[in-house]
Amino acid sequence: MQIEPSFSLATQAAGFRHFAHHECPDDPLYVAICLAVAETPELLDLMRHAPGRQRRPNLLLAALHERILAGAPHGLAAYYPSVCGQRLPDAELPALLLDFARQQHELLVSYLQTRSTQTNETGRCAVLWPALQQIARLSGRSDLALLDFGSSAGLNLGVDGYHYDYGHFQLGAPATPGRPQIRCDWLGDAPPLAADPGWRITQRLGLDLSPIDVHDGAAVRWLAACLWPHDRERALRLKLAVAQARVAGHRVQQADDCIAAIEPWLDTLPAGVQPVLFNSWVLAYFPGEELARYQAEVSRLVRERGLAWLSAESPSLRPAGLELPPTAEGASAHSLWSLVWQDRTEALAWSHPHGRWLQWLG
Repeated sequence: MQIEPSFSLATQAAGFRHFAHHECPDDPLYVAICLAVAETPELLDLMRHAPGRQRRPNLLLAALHERILAGAPHGLAAYYPSVCGQRLPDAELPALLLDFARQQHELLVSYLQTRSTQTNETGRCAVLWPALQQIARLSGRSDLALLDFGSSAGLNLGVDGYHYDYGHFQLGAPATPGRPQIRCDWLGDAPPLAADPGWRITQRLGLDLSPIDVHDGAAVRWLAACLWPHDRERALRLKLAVAQARVAGHRVQQADDCIAAIEPWLDTLPAGVQPVLFNSWVLAYFPGEELARYQAEVSRLVRERGLAWLSAESPSLRPAGLELPPTAEGASAHSLWSLVWQDRTEALAWSHPHGRWLQWLG
């Protein structure tokens, strides 16, 4: 049995201050809310209701945001750009925040107990697209089977249906009205990338403990609540990606043991298809023994079943034996993209966790 860490108000306060200064510094509202929470024991105590591995500031931020998006009437909404609020954080915000949390206490507690932060960020597809091209080149196979591990709503399964603008070149599907368009700053020289990628996804599946149904309006609202309130570009991209996913119907499977479901998926694939397992900002939520189990099982499937393992995670969660590559000058490195395939373990790219920039290494 996994033993959850003991609850500490001081630890929670430190976590919210760290989140304000290092995780969401570009969102002034979230900076102000995190700092207000850090100074308010009653708000910090809400986190007691969250399971240990979900006990993170962004879960409370999402729960508050969901209530705002749902139209809960309160003066706090005036601070949220996501509902057309234009009020900047000020000295009155902490008191309004506390009052709102008291009014919404029952639902906030329910969300903290049962929800998880599932952004399923489509911006990461700006790195996934060239990574899949690299895998196709290395394997010599143009037909790929993509398994998105921890897929949430499965929006990243639509990677081949989005348009990508890297500034000085573009890739992916044509830019048309209604199609998600992802902008990403490509740092440094671009590798030889053709408009025709030379690969296609012939099989795709998402695995998740609690998948999001794109046809469920309340569930989709939770996805929107997990976004930063000021980032309207991400919000529009999510809306378009959900609409596209409803039409595409990519399969997302609920599994109580997602690790055990990987090999049965491999068994369903036709010969000649290159299987690709993709995880992005999932491993940080694993308890220690589950992380070790995942790494061991995936490594076995790489050796025995020809699986290509593509991982986009915190640098501390990189595959064993992989040295940290240098980063681009002036760029803060967040996500390290790595590939384990056959006897290779290599770093493919650094990127912003939401795909705003990438530095290609592969």
